[in-house]
Amino acid sequence: MMATDSRVTLQPAYLIHQRPYRETSALLEVFTPEHGKIGLVARGIKGARGRWRGLLQPFRPLLLSWRGRGGLATLTDAEPSGLALGLSGEQILNGFYLNELLQRLLHRDDPHLELFGAYDHALRRLAALPPAPGAAAEKQQQLRLFEVRLLEAIGYGIILDREAGTGAPISAERLYSYRMDGGPVSWQPEQAGIRVHGRTLQALQQGTLDDEQSRHEARNLLRAMLQGQLGDRPLHSRELVRQVNRVVQLAETGG
Repeated sequence: MMATDSRVTLQPAYLIHQRPYRETSALLEVFTPEHGKIGLVARGIKGARGRWRGLLQPFRPLLLSWRGRGGLATLTDAEPSGLALGLSGEQILNGFYLNELLQRLLHRDDPHLELFGAYDHALRRLAALPPAPGAAAEKQQQLRLFEVRLLEAIGYGIILDREAGTGAPISAERLYSYRMDGGPVSWQPEQAGIRVHGRTLQALQQGTLDDEQSRHEARNLLRAMLQGQLGDRPLHSRELVRQVNRVVQLAETGG
């Protein structure tokens, strides 16, 4: 937890959300390894002569300093920690999806060293993808693996290596029903849960979603797991991706 009236100097960070505050300032949500998600007031950043103008942007590695008390501190310094990650096109939307997950699911002031590393890795892999259809599989893999790490970080890790109840090792060839309140059990048509093959669970554990079936099943499973934590309020970034995809499909079909 951030101490009362604390001062933090040059902490690695990413900006995950920003909104206007008064005439010249902004309220920031930033993600850091040692302090997790924190809220900052950035004073006097608007206008042509605003401090840190152009620096406080999503997907740019930063070094931030702040001081404050309670749940909202004051930004005192900001420096770049490398070049901005060159996300473009659809990958920008995917980056905003990751940011929205962090904003919605993380509590403030909880350290997340491993999750910060997973987030940084996912952004860099997304930024490196070529703007081609062949990159879709790698994109899906990076999103799914980050979702797994996020669920682990907030205390809802997915059981990937054994059956619930029996503890039997997951078999690649078997079909399972993944129950949100317990984990994977042998598939029975009358059972509630998400239908998933053992090879998909093993692929998630190994970090290699190499085939379309595994990617599809992993997406369904993780979406259900995340929905249980997000509640009924939809993700804005997910809806934006749907709208963009519809526009692209219409353009491709001449509609």
